[in-house]
Amino acid sequence: MCIEFGREICGNLDIAESREWLVTNGIGGYASGTVAGLLTRRYHGLLVAALQPPLGRTLLLAKLDETVLYGDRFYSLHCDRWADGTVSPHGYLQIEHFSLEGTVPLWRFAVADALLEKRIWMQQAANTTYVQYTLRRATQPLKLTLKAIVNYRDYHSDTHNYNDWQMSVEPVEQGICVTAYPDAVPIYLLTDRASASPAHNWYYNFDLAVERYRGLTDKEDHLHAATFEVTLNSGESITFVASTHKQAELNGEAALKHRHTLEQKLIGLWKSNRPLNAADSPAWVNHLVLAADQFIVDRSVPEDLYGKTIIAGYPWFSDWGRDTMISLPGLTLATGRPEVARSILRTFARHVDQGMLPNRFPDAGQTPEYNTVDATLWYFEAIRAYYNATEDNDLLMELFPVLADIINWHCRGTRYNIHLDATDGLLYAGDKGVQLTWMDAKVGDWVVTPRIGKPIEVNALWYNALRTMAKFARLIGKPHQEYQAIADRAQIRFSRFWNQETGYCYDVLDTPDGDDPSARPNQIFAVSLPESPLTPAQQKAVVDICGQMLLTSHGLRSLAPNHPQYQGKYGGNQYQRDGGYHQGTVWGWLLGPFVLAHLRVYKNPKQARQFLQPMANHLTTHGIGSLSEIFDGDAPMTPRGCIAQAWTVAEVLRAWLATEI
Repeated sequence: MCIEFGREICGNLDIAESREWLVTNGIGGYASGTVAGLLTRRYHGLLVAALQPPLGRTLLLAKLDETVLYGDRFYSLHCDRWADGTVSPHGYLQIEHFSLEGTVPLWRFAVADALLEKRIWMQQAANTTYVQYTLRRATQPLKLTLKAIVNYRDYHSDTHNYNDWQMSVEPVEQGICVTAYPDAVPIYLLTDRASASPAHNWYYNFDLAVERYRGLTDKEDHLHAATFEVTLNSGESITFVASTHKQAELNGEAALKHRHTLEQKLIGLWKSNRPLNAADSPAWVNHLVLAADQFIVDRSVPEDLYGKTIIAGYPWFSDWGRDTMISLPGLTLATGRPEVARSILRTFARHVDQGMLPNRFPDAGQTPEYNTVDATLWYFEAIRAYYNATEDNDLLMELFPVLADIINWHCRGTRYNIHLDATDGLLYAGDKGVQLTWMDAKVGDWVVTPRIGKPIEVNALWYNALRTMAKFARLIGKPHQEYQAIADRAQIRFSRFWNQETGYCYDVLDTPDGDDPSARPNQIFAVSLPESPLTPAQQKAVVDICGQMLLTSHGLRSLAPNHPQYQGKYGGNQYQRDGGYHQGTVWGWLLGPFVLAHLRVYKNPKQARQFLQPMANHLTTHGIGSLSEIFDGDAPMTPRGCIAQAWTVAEVLRAWLATEI
């Protein structure tokens, strides 16, 4: 499957602006935009640098305004929408073809009989973006002009130049240096052959359509800081570089070759990790393998300068403990990169506190937030998956005391009223005003789905963790009987979750309002996890009810459509969006657990894999080459949220590997 579009997509602005590309640098920075070249989000930019890797993301280069003079005619290749709704210029009309070379977006602009190619990629482990232009075909010289449009702001913010912000714009060798204010990190705008001229012209009121849809500020100002000009003959190239490094590599061919070599290595690792008799994976799955790497980034700590973590989603999420542990098996183990998994597991072990894994590392500041009950339990499953793949006894010995301490804290009680209920052996969690499960939407003081009590997926994870600990203890010669006894009791009392009247499981037991019978997807984990506390008949019933009430082409709905609080469309301001986030919105990552549960019950790998196939088509929409965070619950299940979500990619890859025939 080659991801490519012609004029039928590129020339239709409504479609071309809805297709978004993404490139990353492995330290939290990225570049992203639309096929049309139109800015539609505050998060779009050619260089969003991670100034405190993997966080501190800052928009430095918003875009390049490209024009060409060919013969006696000027052509605009860029595109803007302004506050009054006007689109000008219409550079997307010159795009003849768009495709992905691995993760590298490639545009071909047709200008009379000339064909100009444009590629964008980033240097690994550096806040450096490359934009390369190659004149593939021409019968006369072509003059290319690039206007560099810059900014300097947190990627969640927006800029309105009410106070005549004066940045320093100074010539340097082979380009321009922009310093937003005295203490700011300088931005170097460099080329390998163009002439560079400083500028300082503010462009006002770019219109950001997606931000308006999200109920946020939808206008922004950017600074035209420099103009670059070069004349190209047929076959010649120019490489433009935006970087926080003064001595950035300007050899575009070498930099591009390094990017392609890295991606070929990733595909090689994926292939080597699959069964020897397995057929070649389809091209769309290979695209996902490359997408998986975009989420793996450096997080150095004093004890390990080469530590790793996982970005939950682009363009706006940081590294979250829950998302990291859920994503780890699919992003690292399924793709043949256990050394990355090992680093991540060790990195997070250093942040365990009071028996809890961090929920989130804030964008600003270094103090983790611990408002999660399930992230810690997913940690056990991630370690189990890692050990099954590697039999790494050294790491198991290193982490076992951490895991034992976690179990002890949960048994005696830790933050947010998380504790083992002595009356039934199930795990209770929740305080008023705090969101602890993955259904964690909160607006102000309103916790949309508080789920205080005994959530089913939390107790399925708890049971799975206890059985896992008993196995770990036996493997390294530690006492295992206590873990086994707690697990046995939890299994017996897990029967409380079965709702005989509905024929499926309660979502939460012992809430302030009683037991919650809502049909939600959380019960699927009681089947998909390696250790299931349900009977075979109950497992089949759960899979069937999830398939009949919650399954869509791209994941499971978070609430059944027959529920009075169901919301089939996701959008609006933050109150409206978060109010529907887990009230019917489809979550792509849940497709993986459903497939694994279906495989467990029906033992038909070919049939289970069929549920993954619609994701192949989804790769050509929204985040091109990756998988979205969420979708509308109602048809046609329009993709929403992050254009690239770690656990969606991870779980589809993991399920694909599990259904190898």
